[in-house]
Amino acid sequence: MSWNEPGRGNRDPWGGSGNQGPPDLDEVIKNVKGKFGGLFGGKGGSGGNGDSQGNSGDGSGPPGVSGTAIGAIIGVAVLVWLASGIYIVDEGWRGIEKRFGAYHQTTMPGPHWRPPRPIGTVERVNVEEVRVSEVGYQTGGGDRRRHVPREALMLTQDENIVDVQLAVQYQVEDPAKYVFNFRDPDQSLKDVTESALRETVGKRRMDFVLTEGRTEVAQETRRLLSEAMETYGTGLRVVSVDMQDVQPPEEVQSAFEDAIMAREDEQRKINQANAYRNEVIPRAQGEAARVREEAQGYREQVVAEAEGESARFLAVLREYEQAPEVTRTRLYLNTVSDIYSRSQKVYMTGDAADSLLYLPLDRMGDRQSRNHAERDTGPLDPDILDRRLTTQDRQQPSGSRSRGDLRSREAY
Repeated sequence: MSWNEPGRGNRDPWGGSGNQGPPDLDEVIKNVKGKFGGLFGGKGGSGGNGDSQGNSGDGSGPPGVSGTAIGAIIGVAVLVWLASGIYIVDEGWRGIEKRFGAYHQTTMPGPHWRPPRPIGTVERVNVEEVRVSEVGYQTGGGDRRRHVPREALMLTQDENIVDVQLAVQYQVEDPAKYVFNFRDPDQSLKDVTESALRETVGKRRMDFVLTEGRTEVAQETRRLLSEAMETYGTGLRVVSVDMQDVQPPEEVQSAFEDAIMAREDEQRKINQANAYRNEVIPRAQGEAARVREEAQGYREQVVAEAEGESARFLAVLREYEQAPEVTRTRLYLNTVSDIYSRSQKVYMTGDAADSLLYLPLDRMGDRQSRNHAERDTGPLDPDILDRRLTTQDRQQPSGSRSRGDLRSREAY
């Protein structure tokens, strides 16, 4: 059927009936424009025979819309779309701006603007929060800890198994690397931590890990973890690595506790022995040094006295060779003077009738002191006093009693 042949029911292909011709194209455009204008509340366009006010010829045409209203609506929509690009970054956070999903820049705390979606997006990252990654256990609500054997059980150098629980504290150092380099950087840090811990424990014996090696294991794990995070570019910084618990497996824990107690007793005994040694040896060394110093001083004293006596004897010998009689007399007088100066007896020569009365003032002072002592402590025993006097007589030089015809009297 050709385009101008009538169809069924005497209708043409354009929807007309009877002998009507094809519809007017201008009329169709005006009808569509009028329908759209009615949606915005404007007046419809003028019909084919309408007047210049936009009404149809019969006054029943659809209302039209003005171009100013359409422009205002579009402008408001654009403003709302642009305003949706304003965002605020809180203190302690960083904003990661993206352009069509690619990194654009990192923004600091404060208000910022980015192109709205779908052109630009922003992701906020907390850089001040100290995050915790747990290996060997999981912390639940109410500080409850759940043991994770798959992560905690590790093999040592001497082929023993230990149960290690470790906590890593870390922060976001580079937000851009944290967002773009890894899909899940927190899980990556935990995996690397477990690997570094297993490497560290695997290079050490079980006894060392269970006792004095806890700090060393934590420090070595932190070093390996920090190097890996820097190499991988995760944007994370390790703050600390804390060893939570190290113990043997639960099945053999009682036997290990007994072994640890025995080891601690051994160490305690060793410490006590070392303390005793550190106390005795310095004292003995000091005593030995004192004895050596005293011996050295005595040797120098004896040598000096001997040299002095020798020099004095040689000097006297030279004088004796020059004047024997004078030197002999002087030696005698010096000896007698030295002996009498220490004696408590009075020696007089000549007849008793010619002797003078001698008052021993020094002995009187000694007797007064003895009287005071007797008043304080009681009278002295005469036997003790006689023994003292006999001892004093015995201590006198023999030369003082045999020289010449000297006579002695007690000075009382």
